Amino acid sequence: MSTLFVQYPKCTTCQKAKKFLDTNGVDYMSRHIAEENPTKDELMLWHGKSGLPLKKFFNTSGLVYKEMQLKDKLATMSEDAQFELLATNGMLVKRPIVVGDDFVMVGFKEADWTERLI
Repeated sequence: MSTLFVQYPKCTTCQKAKKFLDTNGVDYMSRHIAEENPTKDELMLWHGKSGLPLKKFFNTSGLVYKEMQLKDKLATMSEDAQFELLATNGMLVKRPIVVGDDFVMVGFKEADWTERLI
């Protein structure tokens, strides 16, 4: 399976990540996060592979996150409810996300991506 690159094309961090993938010859399939939002099942699988706290999957700097005042609400929500919420709107999900067979990386950190993908 090739790597799945989940991104929002207007996001400058996603643009940098895409350039990194292209420059380094990484084979990937691109997916527009707002047009094809991750499902609850995908998010649960990705979370398990990432080793990250679930909060890292939220786009905490995004407008939707702020409009919904999630900073205060997440602490009292169950994990299941958080997955349900993330699956409702791709703009709530932190990006870019890279999904490989046995790993998931959320956000773009060039050193981490180099170590994992190159």
